Amino acid sequence: MNEEAWSQPITKIEPNNVELRGYPIDELMGHVPFGHVVFLALMGDLPTEAQGRVIDAVLVSSVDHGATPPSALAARTVASTGAPLTTGIAAGVMAINRYHGGAIEGCMRVLLEAAGRKRAGEQDADTTALEVVSEHRSRKERIPGYGHRVHSDDPRTRRLFAIAQEEGVAGEHVDMARAIRRAIRSLLGRSLPLNVDGAIAAVLCDLDFPPEIGNGLFAIARTVGLAAHVHDEARNQRPMRRISPTAHSYDGPPRREVPMIGELK
Repeated sequence: MNEEAWSQPITKIEPNNVELRGYPIDELMGHVPFGHVVFLALMGDLPTEAQGRVIDAVLVSSVDHGATPPSALAARTVASTGAPLTTGIAAGVMAINRYHGGAIEGCMRVLLEAAGRKRAGEQDADTTALEVVSEHRSRKERIPGYGHRVHSDDPRTRRLFAIAQEEGVAGEHVDMARAIRRAIRSLLGRSLPLNVDGAIAAVLCDLDFPPEIGNGLFAIARTVGLAAHVHDEARNQRPMRRISPTAHSYDGPPRREVPMIGELK
């Protein structure tokens, strides 16, 4: 039986040779940071130093957010049954969806449409943002990426935008994301924070990522946290326990100062 030939542009495999988008994996190892390789795999080429630093920040921002998100609870619940590590991680990833981690794609589509409308109408960002928020309000639809159950001023958003600004990456979509927050405050009479999903969405738009790949960045980053939660559940908790989403506390190290790269030993 003859198989129909097909091709893919991502990875080339030959005896004793592995290439990612044309770059030998063994030559990338030890020379190119993981976040830059993520950019390479998803976008087809290595990022500039500025783009790479921003992608690194995106990945770090989403590594974990405690034991209460649905993905962590799902992963811990499955781990409590005695399932393997990868099964628990997979359960957590499957819980990443429209209302948890999945807001990135939705927010990217809103920002891309709004920025396009701004250019077409030769309007400023605030005028366009007021139109967009008004239309969503009339349809009784929430704009993804705004609001948070814990934070009133998401520290990850502030830092990600600061890095994007420092690296010259922040552009019209970051501006639009901020304008939409101002419009929400103006029209709703209350301030909703631009959460980390919304901030990632804005930055990815300015990096020319397609929206349909946006949630993938969150899943890649959060897999690290899920692995830690699954391992902790299996090692330190009793099997088949009832896992409360609220009745738990943190017992790790106290707050520590982050060393500079050159200070790491």
